[in-house]
Amino acid sequence: MVSIGYFLSCEEHGPRELVRQARQAQDAGFGRLWISDHFHPWNDEQGQSPFVWSVIGALSEVTTLPITTAVTCPTMRTHPAVVAQAAATAAVQCEGRFVLGVGSGEALNEHILGDPWPSAPRRLEMLEEAVEVIRKLHTGEDVEHRGRHYTVENARVYTLPDEPVPIYVSAFGPKAATLAGRIGDGLCSTKPDASLVRKFHETGGHGKPTQAGFKVCWAPTAEEGAATAFRLWPNEQLPGELAQVLPTPRHFEQASTLVTEEMVAGALPVGPDPEPYAKAVREYADAGFDEVYVQQIGPRQGEFFEFWAREVAPLIDGGAR
Repeated sequence: MVSIGYFLSCEEHGPRELVRQARQAQDAGFGRLWISDHFHPWNDEQGQSPFVWSVIGALSEVTTLPITTAVTCPTMRTHPAVVAQAAATAAVQCEGRFVLGVGSGEALNEHILGDPWPSAPRRLEMLEEAVEVIRKLHTGEDVEHRGRHYTVENARVYTLPDEPVPIYVSAFGPKAATLAGRIGDGLCSTKPDASLVRKFHETGGHGKPTQAGFKVCWAPTAEEGAATAFRLWPNEQLPGELAQVLPTPRHFEQASTLVTEEMVAGALPVGPDPEPYAKAVREYADAGFDEVYVQQIGPRQGEFFEFWAREVAPLIDGGAR
């Protein structure tokens, strides 16, 4: 049975609003949380980008739901040793209900210190070494590491959870899915792609959890839902590797002029009909994902949670749990 979670968007909402949404999600029957980790939003219309680790600390005080970062890039903007300490503290705050989701990142967030943006194979290589560093530090032992990309000297993380923090690896293609199967405790994605899950299972991920998330926009009419989704998230429909290589929100705004409202409306559930929302969940479940996370676009958060609990959850086998 698929487990349904809520996806907290740090690109759209400030820290206090995210905490409020987490409480609403738990009250509405959602069983877990994803939260994005960004330095910038994708465009200025989204308008927010709080520091995720501060928000997670606040979330730990108002909800008992498991929390996963979707996803943290531990390679450039933040050294993996610092991510190791942050994740360990988050796991202690959440009493073990924390998963560190990691990925190879986007130039949008990771180029801010002036480093050159590496090629995709090099980013995966950096990610693998970063996960190695994090796992070493999560043993609680003194760590010395001198690798190709990272150096750690005389480092020890003292505040640790009872069990090592699970690390799930993000993947959108077969190379990343192979890496996730080899080094990850689970898989994160945003596509209902059965071949991705299969590749993860074949390369070491058999029996490990798989997570995926998608966006929706509940509104009283489909027209309003489509307009809101187009205003805030046209970047979701950009093709290829643009999401990984464009460096600023302004560049995403320029590229998004190629996206139409019709493209957005055809790509995600919008409006008041519950069936497209339930159908989307079933597509991810049929692709082999164990956990599915839903993000409501725009300001109608309270109305969305009421709608989901009242009309969508009964359409999904077992409801949201």
